[in-house]
Amino acid sequence: MITVVGTGTGASHGTRVPPGAGLVVGARRHLDAVRLPEGAERVVLGPLAPALDTIAEYVDRERPVLVLASGDPGFFGIVRALAERFGPELLDVRPGVSSVAAAFARIGLPWDDAVVVSAHGRDLRTAVNVCRARAKVAVLTGPGAGPAELGAALAGTCGDDRVLVVASALGDPAGERVERLTPAEAAARDWGTAVNVVLCLAGTRTPGPLRTVAGPPVGPSRWALEEGEFAHRDSMITKFEVRALALARLGPRLGDLVWDVGAGSGSVAVECARLGAAVTAVEKTADGVERIRANAAAHGVDVSVVHGVAPEALARLADPDAVFVGGGGRALPAVVTACARRARRTVVVAVAALDRVPAVREALVAAGFACDGVLLQSSRLAPLPGDVTRLAATNPVFLLWGTRPPVLHEGVAE
Repeated sequence: MITVVGTGTGASHGTRVPPGAGLVVGARRHLDAVRLPEGAERVVLGPLAPALDTIAEYVDRERPVLVLASGDPGFFGIVRALAERFGPELLDVRPGVSSVAAAFARIGLPWDDAVVVSAHGRDLRTAVNVCRARAKVAVLTGPGAGPAELGAALAGTCGDDRVLVVASALGDPAGERVERLTPAEAAARDWGTAVNVVLCLAGTRTPGPLRTVAGPPVGPSRWALEEGEFAHRDSMITKFEVRALALARLGPRLGDLVWDVGAGSGSVAVECARLGAAVTAVEKTADGVERIRANAAAHGVDVSVVHGVAPEALARLADPDAVFVGGGGRALPAVVTACARRARRTVVVAVAALDRVPAVREALVAAGFACDGVLLQSSRLAPLPGDVTRLAATNPVFLLWGTRPPVLHEGVAE
């Protein structure tokens, strides 16, 4: 049997350490904090693979093993690796208080509506995008992905209401600290190695409404919203039929970053944000910028708006997962090329003029994308006097999309 004991946050769990273990595995601070069984071999956790191999030797000899971990070891913890290697039936898991639960407890907020994302040993960009898109996020940190790096990535991309709560040395009576800072303030600090978790909050101090389902808010019940649900100028808005297919090809989701280039009213940007993505809208007109912000506020989502002309305005933005290009004029091929060079997954382009289609397709193919497209023509039901109905045709639109081929690692698509 492998006994896994959570310790280090909340209350002390030293009295729960079982006797008789031949091997005790854990971080040095955990090994030093508890009374270990007499004669037990100690393994200080560094790289996980050698520790698992040592555990396997004891398991093969049917000798008991004790693993010490932080907080709840089944929550982004070592239980996953142990269960995969040895099977869950060999595990006796005794969880402590997770760092996330402890951090929210310290500031007096419930966390059943929080999104939890791990940046420990992972690319920080996913955590950054989740923090941009959601109002209550807990980020599990790691080397190179701590409060300073998170704050630097969020500074200037989120609204002024974002607050970072940095919780360090949770459960240590002498060293525990819980600090509230702006992203810029967090970016300017050297945080060392004692940070447990960073909470990113959208400035709210209220618990929020009663929840039925834990985690992020349930997704929207509908998308491809009517044009009338957005403020726009002279019908300069991506029609809902086009928007529906564009969203299907963009695939916006929590953790993604989407650009809406030549955003106009920002209808595509807002819809992507409603589906969980972090979104940057690029718009060249000042009135368009204000219109996008108003539409985002009306739909209760965060959209970062950049006032500038593409492709030059794209240079200072973080690389996107997906891009929608809804404007560009004569510079459209250059805009599509710039977007295709940066997009990790896909670029979708809406084109009204037939003579621009070949240049867009060429730009996508030249960037290594597999390109496809369709001409969308629709007719909507329209009432006429006398309680009769006619079909009113909308302007045809070419929708083209380029998809980056999957990267192969030893014959397996990623």
